Amino acid sequence: MAAALGAATASNAQDPTSRAVVQPLPSPEVQRLNRALMELARRPRDLRSLLEAGEASLEVGDYDAAAGFYGRAADLEPNDARVKLGLGRVYLRSGRPLEAIQLFNAANASGASARDLLPDQALAFDMVGDQEAAQAAYLRSLELAPQNSEVRRRLALSYAISGDADGFQTTLAPLLEERDPASFRARAFGLAILGEQERAEGIVNATMPRDLAGRINPYLSFMPRLTASQQAAAANLGIFPRAADIGREDPRIARFAAEGAVGSLLEPSGEPFGAPVATNSTPITQPVAQVVQADPPVPAARTEDVANAFADIGEGELPVDVGSGDAVDIAAIDVPREAPPAPAAPQHPRRIWVQLATGRDIDALKFDWRRFRRQAPELLGDFEPHTTPWGQANRLLAGPVADRAAARELVNALSAKGLDTFAYTSPEGTEIQGLD
Repeated sequence: MAAALGAATASNAQDPTSRAVVQPLPSPEVQRLNRALMELARRPRDLRSLLEAGEASLEVGDYDAAAGFYGRAADLEPNDARVKLGLGRVYLRSGRPLEAIQLFNAANASGASARDLLPDQALAFDMVGDQEAAQAAYLRSLELAPQNSEVRRRLALSYAISGDADGFQTTLAPLLEERDPASFRARAFGLAILGEQERAEGIVNATMPRDLAGRINPYLSFMPRLTASQQAAAANLGIFPRAADIGREDPRIARFAAEGAVGSLLEPSGEPFGAPVATNSTPITQPVAQVVQADPPVPAARTEDVANAFADIGEGELPVDVGSGDAVDIAAIDVPREAPPAPAAPQHPRRIWVQLATGRDIDALKFDWRRFRRQAPELLGDFEPHTTPWGQANRLLAGPVADRAAARELVNALSAKGLDTFAYTSPEGTEIQGLD
């Protein structure tokens, strides 16, 4: 009997069909977005579906897509508080707090609930250097939702930024006692802001893989040199300034701080998102009167794992520490030299596409492409299908198209045929593969 059992075991070991194959599931955030996109495909002009797709895109860090969904929602209901709140969150997480504050004020005037509004409005105040207003908003938010750990971490960091070490430690202590992983990240940042570099590095070394800790620690050493608004952006969102801008306040934020929130006028910089508000003639405290369609900027690519609390910080070039004293830095003397050769064109340049679907199975995406092309041959006939990874799934793309105006035109034409799509901009360096 033992011999028979052994033979059976050996037979099973050689039979590949007897082994279970476990496929990793997409993250809950990706699953939520996939559900939202499927619902939107059935009801492309449904406000609730557009808002859900916008929120799901925010969760996975796809700010370009989120701006597009909220922009389409604004076309349907421009005065809806949820639309303005969603667009404000897109601006905030992309490092543009002044525009976010304006949209949050408009959302408040349109009836947004304080419970939904205050957490992000408080962070926007932190990111323009108004820690007093930020802390008041955080505290009010915690009165409405005492179990909101993210708000508590943000409040603790705000105390650190304002130099209140006791407030920082006291606010964060309950989360540390619960072994909340994100609270250790917040503690490392807060200690670095307060100048306790060795303790901050010790936390990072004890709680993170060695290679990740090695990339993060040099950045922590620069935290005390950042402005308050830069510290808030770096500690909460992982947005670190360029080396040349360390310790230099954005002129618009500096003017905002000097004039005060009541009298400030906003002058938007950079490309606007999909549905920005009226700009430099609108006081920040007034409701936004009009929502218009425009091109969104390209967000920084984000990784999908939990450890990416520091992801944006670890991507760029480390700032260079500038020495002091009266010595002459001969390396800084401008010596005439031959013009350097023109840089080579990037292997994977920034391009604009129309995203048709998402999925993990490449063969299924091939089937989807054939189906889309049969439904709209006159619109998709000139394009080839492409894919690019997206978390644990893949994007199915048509293109590239000439510009965002062309992408919007194609999206609208496909929508008229019942196909729900949106524009996608692939950042420089993102590999896009043809779908054979």
